[in-house]
Amino acid sequence: MSKFKKKKDGGLPPVNTASLPDIVFMLLFFFMVATVMREDTLFVQNQLPLADQVEKLDKKYPVSYIYMGKPSENYRKFGTVARIQLNDKFADVSEVGRFIDAERLALREELVPFLTVSLKVDKDANMGIVGDVKQELRKVNALKINYTTGIGDALSNIKN
Repeated sequence: MSKFKKKKDGGLPPVNTASLPDIVFMLLFFFMVATVMREDTLFVQNQLPLADQVEKLDKKYPVSYIYMGKPSENYRKFGTVARIQLNDKFADVSEVGRFIDAERLALREELVPFLTVSLKVDKDANMGIVGDVKQELRKVNALKINYTTGIGDALSNIKN
């Protein structure tokens, strides 16, 4: 009897899966970094008016968005007149002050003076609702207001 036995031919060796967890975590990390989360679900029509002299708002400081426009097709049960949307719900003009106070409370104290309110108003919305919202913002001393627009020819906003 021989001391050393020859191995039988075992076929192909198994696939090495040692680096599989590294690949999975690398993909997970990539998708976590590259994915942009949607902030709000729009309940109102929000076709922004066009302007030719626009300035980009720095994202360094906190911005709160107020949407105004007619309810979109899925939310026609709320009427056909322009409505206000704060975060993910319809609101009344009287709720704007409480919304701004809640936004201020959610911020760090040193960022509160830099809070900007961005109005995203549909181009077909009436200016009465915009004026009412601006009055409520004045009452709570939210005086940094930004109007969000699209880039284009401002004369195209005029209806014939």
